[in-house]
Amino acid sequence: MNTPLRIAMWSGPRNISTAMMRAWENRPDCHVSDEPLYAAWLKLSGAEHPGREEVIEAGETDWRQVAADLTRGPVPGGQAIWYQKHMCHHLDEAIELDWIGELTNVFLIRRPDEVVASYVRARGTEDIYPEDVGLPQQVMLFDWLEKTTGQLPPVIDGGDFLTDPEGHLRALCKWLDIEFLPAMLSWPPGSRETDGVWAKYWYDAVQRSTGFAPPKRREVSLSGRAAEVAESCQPLYEQLYAHRLKNQSN
Repeated sequence: MNTPLRIAMWSGPRNISTAMMRAWENRPDCHVSDEPLYAAWLKLSGAEHPGREEVIEAGETDWRQVAADLTRGPVPGGQAIWYQKHMCHHLDEAIELDWIGELTNVFLIRRPDEVVASYVRARGTEDIYPEDVGLPQQVMLFDWLEKTTGQLPPVIDGGDFLTDPEGHLRALCKWLDIEFLPAMLSWPPGSRETDGVWAKYWYDAVQRSTGFAPPKRREVSLSGRAAEVAESCQPLYEQLYAHRLKNQSN
């Protein structure tokens, strides 16, 4: 592959985004980057997250520099594939979008009621907004890509994916025009040098994992503000789900 493939996977929080990053990092031809816009977003937004100052100090806070590196910079290690794990809520209003059109974009979604329930448990608060779930930003970006670049990115639903990881990865690799590698289905446990400095706050389960966990369909019961946010995000989820990438049988 003469021109490196630069994949931007746009996810919301409380999804399988880190496990998906593990799958791609287990390819011998792929380098991964963990939430490269995180430091810039924290500085722009003023959001209070665990380890905020540590993340800002460790990362690049100039989003323009991040964009230039991701789109035009050399791929670390000279790899043929650069997998970039992004969180949609990191798309602050001050961040322009043009550079994103230079990447090969994929979207990772999850049912909003499950995301909200997981978010509330993890953060210990029901002070949540639709933008925290990331779906408004995902739909905005998806629509912008379609209108501006003509791209119609594939969408992967986390719940559907876990019912057949191999089939979905085969379908995604086919869409990307690259070879599927069985190595993407399992990986050794533990941390990685590529993990963000925030891994100690969020990655405990992933660092104990050796592959994709089987799906768990939970009965979700929400009330108050959490229920309102999940309900408001449901149409956005359905809009993206209509473009989901179907799994490919062996």
